[in-house]
Amino acid sequence: MATGEKIALVTGSTDGLGRRVAERLAGSGMTVLVHGRDRKRGAETTKAILDAGGKAVFYMADLSVLSEVCRLAAEIRHEHPGLDLLVNNAGIGAAGVYIGRCESPDGFELRFAVNYLASFLLTRLLLPAMESSGDARIINVASAGQQSINFSDVMLKKHYSGVRAYCQSKLAQILFTFDLARELSGTGITVNALHPATYMDTGMVYGDGIIPVTSVEEGADAVLNLALSSALNGQSGQYFDGLRTSRALAQAYDADARQKLRALSFTLTGLTDPVS
Repeated sequence: MATGEKIALVTGSTDGLGRRVAERLAGSGMTVLVHGRDRKRGAETTKAILDAGGKAVFYMADLSVLSEVCRLAAEIRHEHPGLDLLVNNAGIGAAGVYIGRCESPDGFELRFAVNYLASFLLTRLLLPAMESSGDARIINVASAGQQSINFSDVMLKKHYSGVRAYCQSKLAQILFTFDLARELSGTGITVNALHPATYMDTGMVYGDGIIPVTSVEEGADAVLNLALSSALNGQSGQYFDGLRTSRALAQAYDADARQKLRALSFTLTGLTDPVS
């Protein structure tokens, strides 16, 4: 992907991996749309990018609220009719400040809502802007921590645990990646998912009470590879572990499971499936 006047949106980019990815994309010449929930941190991140000679604009939105996701997408489409890169990075860890089962304002299990459903909705709403780019890329930041989706209890009202909720939401991202890649075949838009690195030195990892074993820089290397490498031109529907293609949990390759998740996602977000 050439990087001249390209536009990239990185969700959850005022801290941790997202911030480092945003800084490095700006350093490559892209105009970065920084996203976060905190206006002060957004201003600090944007200023750091601008001070380093890059281009950045901050957008504030709470991705746990579907109406906020819709507003964010509408603002971006209005101000940036063409979008070249979307990095769905925002997420909630397995523990942190959200102890026990929590629900989003829309009544969905919180980790499913933020880690998966928000990126599904945002991506679908931004597809028209990406179609105008001609060679856009979508990157879903998933995890090696994956657990099969129980479609009889997606919102985990029974036998809940934060780890289970997190791992289910991350596998959902991968099922979505594979399904969307199939739908977008031939459009010029590619979509891939990755596990960037294991237990990076981020606030999410520290918040989960885990001692980091890798760095944000290593994770950013993996994301930037998917974002910018010319060697990956046209490659879509892949799951990467770091810099290498890998194999996700078996359910990701189950066409019936992908269709169930697709139907559920359109229902929960109120969108109409364009291929139904």
